[in-house]
Amino acid sequence: MSASDRDGAALRRLPSVDRLAVAVARAVLAERRGELLGGAPDDDVDLTERALARLRPSLRPVINATGVIIHTNLGRAPLSDAARAAVARVAGGYANVELDLDSGERGSRHDHLEGLLCELTGAQAAMAVNNCAAAVLLAAAALAGDEHELIVSRGQLVEIGGGFRIPEVVAQAGARLVEVGTTNRTRLEDYRRVIGARTGAILRAHPSNFRTLGFVEAVEIEPLCALRTPVIDDVGSGVLADELASLRDEPSVGRSVRAGAALTCFSGDKLLGGPQAGLLVGTRDAIAAARAHPLARAMRIDKLSLAALQATLALYRDPELARREIPVLAMLTASPDELAQRATRLAREAGGTVQAGAGRVGGGALPLLELPGPVVALDPGADRVEAVARALRRGDPPVVARIAHDRLVLDPRTLGDADVDEVARAVRAAVG
Repeated sequence: MSASDRDGAALRRLPSVDRLAVAVARAVLAERRGELLGGAPDDDVDLTERALARLRPSLRPVINATGVIIHTNLGRAPLSDAARAAVARVAGGYANVELDLDSGERGSRHDHLEGLLCELTGAQAAMAVNNCAAAVLLAAAALAGDEHELIVSRGQLVEIGGGFRIPEVVAQAGARLVEVGTTNRTRLEDYRRVIGARTGAILRAHPSNFRTLGFVEAVEIEPLCALRTPVIDDVGSGVLADELASLRDEPSVGRSVRAGAALTCFSGDKLLGGPQAGLLVGTRDAIAAARAHPLARAMRIDKLSLAALQATLALYRDPELARREIPVLAMLTASPDELAQRATRLAREAGGTVQAGAGRVGGGALPLLELPGPVVALDPGADRVEAVARALRRGDPPVVARIAHDRLVLDPRTLGDADVDEVARAVRAAVG
């Protein structure tokens, strides 16, 4: 069959406009009928708008003008061109996810990432699951399950977004929590005192989206690993770009591996700049225990995330290339001139004014760090600013901005050059 014949056949399989319209109309009318029978007021409701909304997919691309680089509500890290291309290559058909092409035998999906992760971190072995919460749960279950003890500082019994609490993770892993130290101060001797025959591991949990300041003390990873008890180090955001000054206060994956952690857990879609994933790197025995645990299959990563993650990690072989090509790193390291030019152009086309501002890393990383730079402020009036922000979100494409001091603020740090025209057009339409 020729390409034109295939295209013609595909077009003929599309439902007719009439059929689509009838199906959507029936659904909208049934919904409204149910509302009225349920006691809803008999107000004028735009059923045409409802019908159009049903035809639009609910998951849509969004332009992030907030200045928050790793925006959890907007899908965290945007992917590099290389990662997007890798996803496209495997999305349209089959891929050797678990097939060894040399032998023809069944392979492991972890093989696609393990070599790269070991090369970049210095670890003996590695694997990936579907997110960092899963990685921590799997690590705890593999090293301290069956009612073995998992030692955690009281200062690290944290809750992060979505109600993910360390004590509950420990319980779900089948381990017995042993708390040491106090909320603000934990010393090495606190750990040493409770290590015994039933100790499975020590868990060092990254505080993520908060910091304790003042009269505080915590044990660094090197002396913790020197206790010769397996350490699970949840470093959170996945810093592989150790050389960036802006990331020096975020725990590094490489440092944890060099210190001798049995398992180091981190996210793929935060400072690493890849897709949602939870990565585990560490010793051969610890990774083997994690792979063999029954939870590993329930948490396994899919082929699209595998492809995106492999492409993202490959960029880190050249640190300069990674800083240019991985959007998260490019936004973090954007030059003042680049931001100023983008802000000036946006203000000119959208009708706002350039002011000093600050972006954020987001995603629970470096919560105290501000990223100074120019922003564009719009003043539609205090009584209209919420309505304008909503109109921007409801546009096509949606534009998400932030409101500060009754003004709408657009931050060029999280905009690409190609986004400026789209945002300016959206602002003009929303302001009217």
